[in-house]
Amino acid sequence: MVDIGWLSLVPPVLAIVLAIVTRRPMLSLFLGIWSGAVIHTEGLGLAQTFDWIVSAIIADDGFHVQILVFTLLLGSGVALIWRLGGAIAVRQWATANLRSQRAVGLTTWILGLAMFFDDYANTAIVGSTMREISDELRVSREKLAYIVDSTAAPVATLGISSWVAFQLSLISSAYEDMGVAADAPSAFQTFVDSIPYNTYALLAIVMVGIVVVSGRDYGEMLDAEHRSRTTGAVNREGAQPLQKVQEDLGEPIDERPMLRTFFAPVVVLITVTLAGAFWTGYQSWLSSQAEAGAPTAVGAAADEVGLTQVLIDIVGAGDFATALTWGSFAMVVSAIAIGIAYGLFDLGDGVDTVIDGFGIMLTAVTILVLAWTISSVAETLGTGDYVASLVEPYLSAELLPVLILVAAAFVAFTMGSSWATMGLVTPIAIQVAYELGTGFELVPVAVGAVFSGAIFGDHASPISDTTVLSATFSGADLIDHVRTQLPYALTVFAVVVACYLLNGYLGVPPIVFLPLGVVALVGLVNVLSRFDADRKGLEPVAPTPAADVADPESEIDSDSTERPE
Repeated sequence: MVDIGWLSLVPPVLAIVLAIVTRRPMLSLFLGIWSGAVIHTEGLGLAQTFDWIVSAIIADDGFHVQILVFTLLLGSGVALIWRLGGAIAVRQWATANLRSQRAVGLTTWILGLAMFFDDYANTAIVGSTMREISDELRVSREKLAYIVDSTAAPVATLGISSWVAFQLSLISSAYEDMGVAADAPSAFQTFVDSIPYNTYALLAIVMVGIVVVSGRDYGEMLDAEHRSRTTGAVNREGAQPLQKVQEDLGEPIDERPMLRTFFAPVVVLITVTLAGAFWTGYQSWLSSQAEAGAPTAVGAAADEVGLTQVLIDIVGAGDFATALTWGSFAMVVSAIAIGIAYGLFDLGDGVDTVIDGFGIMLTAVTILVLAWTISSVAETLGTGDYVASLVEPYLSAELLPVLILVAAAFVAFTMGSSWATMGLVTPIAIQVAYELGTGFELVPVAVGAVFSGAIFGDHASPISDTTVLSATFSGADLIDHVRTQLPYALTVFAVVVACYLLNGYLGVPPIVFLPLGVVALVGLVNVLSRFDADRKGLEPVAPTPAADVADPESEIDSDSTERPE
């Protein structure tokens, strides 16, 4: 197809704007896909629309199918935990052990940092684990989704994870394509050097901590937290949470609420997922080592390239989609076994609950498929290439990180995929950084800027898969999650731009501009929360709920928009 220029922006921008304005993400995404098909075919485009949707489901050698199966199975796991009375037990436990919203927020944040190995697993495990606990302490679903989403992808770009392995492959491929692999630093060294310049990821994680510890909010999050604290409605009236447990599943079994009915299946999920990821990665690593004639023993390989590199290779080769599917299936089996062992239900009731669990995920699964499709549409129409071409004429050594950040952010925002953005922009950014500099000194800066922009665009976009999954497992309305998270993401983005300008024009190193960025975030959170609160006639810190909230007998419908009488 010929270059269509600015028309390539129409489908993703149309879908995003409609989703935010109408709060109907499924219709908006479909219309965006359809508009892309009309542009692509220069006709009605309906056949192309559904071809794209089907292709998105079976794309990437079945990876998307595995994610859909995992999501449905996790819905069944959540349904079984609810049915077994796990939610009631968690509420009672939270009442006795977690006395404040700050404690819940910090627990969620720390758990998210610990789940650094994969962003999908992070959102699923942390969101599902903390939802009932945060409901009991009247933390809004929007706030929970923000903490989950703004920790999952950033931390995955910094630790030993599938993301890091993907990033290393992109850097290595770029060096080889440029013909400088023999002279260039190793991909791993370039990645390590780029970490301080992955400023958005670092500061986004810090921003979550600042918001949680200070208790201050602004934008629509301030309204959400005041609503939740004062009325007990963790979702706004009229919200459409992607996972509505009580409404769809009815009342749980409340005869013997036990913590093990909640935590045992979650522990099984985590254990099997981690073991499965390591096992599949280790098997793949063995095969690749054997083919290359390299040592297949971990110790011998570590002597050659270092233990850290070996661990990154093993984790990076892990099949996380398969591992997540194994983990969620094991979660379902363990929950059914617990229910039967304690006489809470029989096998038939367990199977019925599994099917009901599929139902609570149908909306999320539909949006996920449509989000993948709109990303494919943007790729087919050349949206990313068009955006990159707009920025390229203005590149200079001083402005390089800022321009790369903006370009990557817009590509990720319109495509809804950090990985697709990194795959598209990283080779271009490394090439330009190498040509603008006197060697490889600008390459880590460019790589860090790509990752920063990709993660920001992913956070800001309602068509991002991680945004959808964060809203799903936190039980939040997708568009409410986007609208409440966006002001925080933009605040961090503005500080990152300032840090890059300090580095580019004044030579301020990361060891200086990163602490300055943290100080700036603290100041901005205080100023913006006070300004917005005064404008709305509210307090910048939502009030502590009344004493009756801590009553363990009090059971507020976690998906309700009204407080029961």
